[in-house]
Amino acid sequence: MKTLYFDAFAGISGDMTVGALLDLGVPLEVVQEGLSLLPFTGYRLATVEVKKHGVSGTHFQVHLEEADQPHRHYGDIVSLIENSSLNAQVKELSLRIFRRLGEAEGKVHGVPLERVHFHEVGAVDSIVDIVGTAIALDWLRFEKIVCSPLPYGSGFVETAHGRLPVPPPAVAELLREIPVHGNIGPGERVTPTGAAIVAALADSFGPAPEMRIEKIGYGAGTKEFPDLPNLLRVVAGESAAGTGEEILVLECHIDDMTPEAFGFLMERLLAAGALDVGLVPMQMKKNRPGTRVTVIARPTDLDTLSGVILSESTSIGFRYYPARRMTLPRHSETRETSLGPVRVKIIGAGRLSPEYEDCRKIALERKMPLIEVFRIVERETWRP
Repeated sequence: MKTLYFDAFAGISGDMTVGALLDLGVPLEVVQEGLSLLPFTGYRLATVEVKKHGVSGTHFQVHLEEADQPHRHYGDIVSLIENSSLNAQVKELSLRIFRRLGEAEGKVHGVPLERVHFHEVGAVDSIVDIVGTAIALDWLRFEKIVCSPLPYGSGFVETAHGRLPVPPPAVAELLREIPVHGNIGPGERVTPTGAAIVAALADSFGPAPEMRIEKIGYGAGTKEFPDLPNLLRVVAGESAAGTGEEILVLECHIDDMTPEAFGFLMERLLAAGALDVGLVPMQMKKNRPGTRVTVIARPTDLDTLSGVILSESTSIGFRYYPARRMTLPRHSETRETSLGPVRVKIIGAGRLSPEYEDCRKIALERKMPLIEVFRIVERETWRP
């Protein structure tokens, strides 16, 4: 299983993340071409090799043509990404990060998600960091992301809201359910963008997983700290197939919702980061027909998904419990067919599954039965 380990011994920020992924081998041109699909300009990208305490790393830089950048609301950023020509995976990763960030900001400031007003994070350079991370990860195609415990930091930092303690309230909110430690000197070690990236994308947190290391990349931060190099280390490798991972199972029983409402609930849960959602008919007390809603989730998504369940369903509560799951290694490839390029998922030692969205698009454009599109793609892309 292709695994990426974020070794955030000094902390993490958006530019450190992109820099580390570039240092790992992602071409800068890939990030530039992807970002060019967003509807804004006025910046240029660059990388500089720097040394921190004698260790070389890549510093990712966003040079702006104008110093004053517009502040954006959460809805502005969602619209900007959704209306771009970025592929579906990059959009999903980017929106997942921004949603975690928006929910944290909304909770701290007491406003609903749609009214969250980003300051520093709404500027072009921060959007570039988040979407650039999604583009780089999509190019690398890792199946599992693990992150080390994060340094808590100490002191104070100047923000658009004035002087705030380290970590700032939004970062502290993002660090909920994430292991942290205080074995580090003073200063801001984790930025809002960095915290949102790992909170949204990491499958688990803890020590380095068992893996065969293949590549290592270092992303450099701007600040200098006396106690250790301000670098984010990313370690790429191969872990054993079928490796177990920690998950949460969320469940509730509902007997007073319409089918349409259940469909909308499932859509919202999946959009909020659920790994899977199941709806099972059942018989409840007083012989009422009902539905069991089962959600498979990452532990770090508990707060987000619980909010969706309690706001989008009639349930007055739910239960959740930890579980482990075993998964086969899998990755996606784009293969040429007589119907055009189609993404297929390669599972385990050779099982092949065409991507539904690609096949659906072909079926609609060519006015073909979907099942026939699947048959053609499977026949033409199968390689023993």
